[in-house]
Amino acid sequence: MRQNISVALAIAAGLAVPASAHTVLTTLFVDNVSQGDGTCVRMPRNPDQCTNPIADIVGDDMACGVDGQSSVAFACPAPAGGKVTFLFREWANAEQPGSIDKSHKGPCAVYAKQVKDMAKDEAAGPGWIKLWDEGYDASSKKWCTEKLIDNQGLLSFQIPEGLPTGNWLFRPELLALHEADKGDPQFYVGCAQIFVESSNTGTLDVPAEQKVNIPGHVNAKTPGLTFNIYTPSFPYPLPGPKAFAVPSPKGGEIDTSGPSVPKQTQGIVPSTYIVKNANWIGVEVPDYSSEDGCWSSSEKCWDQAGTCYDTAPPTGDAGCEAWEKKCEDIQNACDARKFKGPPNKGKKLTVKEPKPPKSIPPPVNA
Repeated sequence: MRQNISVALAIAAGLAVPASAHTVLTTLFVDNVSQGDGTCVRMPRNPDQCTNPIADIVGDDMACGVDGQSSVAFACPAPAGGKVTFLFREWANAEQPGSIDKSHKGPCAVYAKQVKDMAKDEAAGPGWIKLWDEGYDASSKKWCTEKLIDNQGLLSFQIPEGLPTGNWLFRPELLALHEADKGDPQFYVGCAQIFVESSNTGTLDVPAEQKVNIPGHVNAKTPGLTFNIYTPSFPYPLPGPKAFAVPSPKGGEIDTSGPSVPKQTQGIVPSTYIVKNANWIGVEVPDYSSEDGCWSSSEKCWDQAGTCYDTAPPTGDAGCEAWEKKCEDIQNACDARKFKGPPNKGKKLTVKEPKPPKSIPPPVNA
């Protein structure tokens, strides 16, 4: 079947450029390497509202944000003791610079929850532990969110060496207090799906008072949510439980890459893809040597393009555009009666992504 229209034009209405508002978690880095915009990140699907704060602080959206109860296809591997970095943007697709407005002053935290099945286990509910937090730094006279702005929206965190292997949701949390005096504390949260690589297969023993439900770890009367930043009375009372210090693994050193490390079985990014857009991948179409085969592969290419655009998050569709160009090349070859292909079989496609940050800050907990 011949494809005569651009998929991009056909669904443009569904990929509107997000309006600038507040902030959203967009990108995960592992040991300073970007995993790709949106890859392994649960984020809101609506580009017009994706940067909004959580509307109900006692609702399920507090766990991993709007639409965060649904998993994404991939979980990014990261070694215990390694560095993960979370990127927050004021514009999800980086059309304009900025991480969060400077008026949005407040604390930050990193929570984590181990799950057996990334696709089926609930994000909202029990099992969350706080691994780190920071409020107002009297020495620098800056709130944590101000440091985030200084670091181009980047928050780096060292995975504790004692964290057991397996599937984990890592949840960076920002709390903006600019409207807290009016009863409107604003939370910005997202979750990264991470497979922690470690030979440590034990169970983490967390005191009951440091393992919390989300939602439920804060409420409207929590002191840290009513703090007036305009007439402050320090020290600032950090909301939520006390951060849990993960103990060193029993037996001393751990391995993160050898045969004693359990293999990731869920959410693996296939090595066979030729282009990736967030949590979608494009795989090469079947070989062909006839007219029917050419048009069949063309149709399969456009089908993949449609799926890419349909699933593209607010971070954008640059990978879909690169794939669409491949589909156009196949279609043009069929039109020209060049029935042996596909052209440039297996060649990785170039994707135009936002410029990477100039530098990535060290872990806040190192």
